[in-house]
Amino acid sequence: MARHYFTYIITDKSNSKLYVGMTNDINRRINEHKNKIYSSFTSRSSISKLIYVETFDHPQKAISREKQLKNWHREWKMNLIKKNNPNFDDLYECKTTLYK
Repeated sequence: MARHYFTYIITDKSNSKLYVGMTNDINRRINEHKNKIYSSFTSRSSISKLIYVETFDHPQKAISREKQLKNWHREWKMNLIKKNNPNFDDLYECKTTLYK
């Protein structure tokens, strides 16, 4: 079975704050954000709505993409999100793009 790695963007309920992350288990990681498992920026800011995700076969590609997105201006990230998820739907709730 092939491993997958994910670069993702999450936001708060008002879509005002963005967080870019990378993981090898998107379902577990988003669940951790939603349940505030760790004391972190995302927990303190109630950032847990998955609005963008990309899948990779190699961890280095996901890490590189995460670094690239973290260096992008907010406007560029918002344009990327709007292109792929114009309604800012919570993709975790839809589970249409996530792996079991």
